[in-house]
Amino acid sequence: MSYVTETLSNLLSQTAFANLDYKNFIMIAVACVFLYLAIRKGFEPLLLVPIAFGMLLVNIYPDIIASPEETSNGVGGLLYYFYTLDEWSILPSLIFLGVGAMTDFGPLIANPISFLLGAAAQFGIFTAYLLAILLGFSDQAAAAVSIIGGADGPTSIFLAGKLGQSSLMGPIAVAAYSYMALVPIIQPPIMKLLTTEKERKIKMDQLRPVSKLERILFPVIVTIVVCVILPTTAPLVGMLMLGNLFKECGVVRQLTETASNALMYIVVILLGTSVGATTSAEAFLNWNTIKIVILGLIAFAFGTAAGVLFGKLMCVLTHGKVNPLIGSAGVSAVPMAARVSQKVGAEADPTNFLLMHAMGPNVAGVIGTAVAAGTFMAIFGVK
Repeated sequence: MSYVTETLSNLLSQTAFANLDYKNFIMIAVACVFLYLAIRKGFEPLLLVPIAFGMLLVNIYPDIIASPEETSNGVGGLLYYFYTLDEWSILPSLIFLGVGAMTDFGPLIANPISFLLGAAAQFGIFTAYLLAILLGFSDQAAAAVSIIGGADGPTSIFLAGKLGQSSLMGPIAVAAYSYMALVPIIQPPIMKLLTTEKERKIKMDQLRPVSKLERILFPVIVTIVVCVILPTTAPLVGMLMLGNLFKECGVVRQLTETASNALMYIVVILLGTSVGATTSAEAFLNWNTIKIVILGLIAFAFGTAAGVLFGKLMCVLTHGKVNPLIGSAGVSAVPMAARVSQKVGAEADPTNFLLMHAMGPNVAGVIGTAVAAGTFMAIFGVK
């Protein structure tokens, strides 16, 4: 009888109920909410589903991300090895390879002034950096948090890993991907507040055709110019441009298909689940997480506002040839931000087609956020 009792006692002690507290159950509820938003509402499901499931797993079975030093048999948890690839900046760089293979830089090549709109939208990053320092974050932690303003999850993870802010990676990644998903909700009120109906109705001239040679030269030239000035951007900008060169050169179709499909989705699974697994109750439910979420929202809002205001300036300088709404697309959320510019413009005038014009600042924002991350790395002497 004592054997049966002892066996049942051991079984009960091994259940999650015996090892979890109320904070874990709060995080399990949060994970379920994220799954609902991803599946039912369609908020970035490719990213939010694996992140939410990783969050669910780690708060039921914390050892799934335990390091070898923390386990009795010297073997780490499954997601620990996935997460190691995040820390080594491998997965974010591979995500950029896939993004490059799927991205059309034609609108940016046709209208190079879009680079300025993409740069203006990075203003939110540096605003959040200063605010984070005022809130007590260290310089490197403030830099890792502020990059959320670019609405670029892979870059946020990349910079947090490079700056040694692994403890903040979970909240930073969740905030970055959440704001990427919430672009259609956050941006329109800011865009409408800063523009007049007359400005929103401005129709832009059709973009010029872009030659095959221009498309091939663009990734090569950008890589040379950006990486010579800021070598620390090479992992992100280099992979982004390599993926785009695969797409545009036309002679490596198999590599293009692999980078933009199979490889991309495998990396998303590894990245999403491992990032979600960093959001244990102990790491996530604290004041720093609240500060990060607020700072991320401020950074994203300021970036959107800066892009729109710079768009208004360009509208004045070009005598009404630039619709200020495309400035909001300067954040890195591709192609959601460009779609929002199109949607808000169409609300003012259903015949107004801004999508391709907005794609220029949108893809420029991807490069701009990577450059901002490289700038922080250069400032802190990280290679």
